[in-house]
Amino acid sequence: MLLTKRKLQIETERMSLRPPSHSDFRPWTSLRVASADHLTPWEPSWASDHLTRKAFTNRVYWAQRSVSAGTALPLFLFRRKDDALMGAITLDNIRRGPAQAGTLGYWTGVQFARQGYMREAILAVVHHAFTRLDLSRIEAACLPENAASRALLETCGFKYEGVAQSYLQIDGRWRTHVLYASLRMDRRGRTDAG
Repeated sequence: MLLTKRKLQIETERMSLRPPSHSDFRPWTSLRVASADHLTPWEPSWASDHLTRKAFTNRVYWAQRSVSAGTALPLFLFRRKDDALMGAITLDNIRRGPAQAGTLGYWTGVQFARQGYMREAILAVVHHAFTRLDLSRIEAACLPENAASRALLETCGFKYEGVAQSYLQIDGRWRTHVLYASLRMDRRGRTDAG
C-alpha cells in the first residue's frame, strides 16, 4: 500500500485502487451503462444527470475534498494487467472520536462480477482502514435478498449484526437492510443469524 501526502493508492494482488480522476469519466460511464441492469436493483435510483460529465466532475471534486478532510475514502478499482476500470468501493461516513468507524459501500461492473475482485478490494480497504486510518469498526449494509453481497461480506470476515428498517431508498422505495460489521479486534465467533 502506498499513501503519500498528495496521492492515495492501495495495491492488491491484481488491482490498483485510487480515487477517481477527471480522465476516468468515459470508462466510468461506459461501465455504468453496460452494468445498469446488474446494478439498479441494489442501488439508490440514479439521478437524471447521473451519467453526465458535470455530475462526474462533482463526484471527483467530492472525492478530493473527502480524502483531504478524512471523511471518506472513495476508490475506483483498476485491473493492473490492462488498467480496466472494474468498479468502485467507498469507505464513507468516517467518524472519529469515540466511534472510530466508517461505512463501506461498493459496486462491480457486470463483466467483473463473481471473479474475486471485490473480495480483494474489501480486504485491502478494511486492512487500510484498521492499520492506516486507525478505525476500529467498518459497517456495511445490503438488501436481505442480495445473497451475493451477503456472502461476500461474510467471506471478508464481516459479521451479521441485525436489521435496519427503511434504511435506504432503493429503486424509489424505502427498503429494509441487513447490517454487517468488521471489527479491528473481533473476538466474536461466526454467527448463523440472519
